[in-house]
Amino acid sequence: MPRQLGELEDAVMTRVWQWNRPVTVREVLEDLQQERSIAYTTVMTVMDNLHQKGWVRREVAGRAYRYTAVSTRSAYSAALMNEAWSTSDNPAAALVAFFGMMSQEQREALKDAVRVVQGDAERDEQAQNAER
Repeated sequence: MPRQLGELEDAVMTRVWQWNRPVTVREVLEDLQQERSIAYTTVMTVMDNLHQKGWVRREVAGRAYRYTAVSTRSAYSAALMNEAWSTSDNPAAALVAFFGMMSQEQREALKDAVRVVQGDAERDEQAQNAER
């Protein structure tokens, strides 16, 4: 299961996810420098660490690497939520507490997500029945 990204790792991955294309250390550095003072070597180390941890893949492009996200931010968020929920000593109570923290907009998004998952499950069941 993924561990939560650190603050700088998250800042780097946010850019990789948002840009949704192969990125260089220099591009990430220049964007980060709009918010904070940071060295090229720091960003390079973070991106190398993210590669070692499996968050990004990289390919050589000239004398630099281009980094691409391995999965989406949504998948990362889902894995964190699943990890938190599955480590609870009372998963049902944890879900009730979590739902209680949600805004009305978040609850609507949850209802939509449940409808999608239920629809997928129904289609899978229908396909299995048709194969028999």
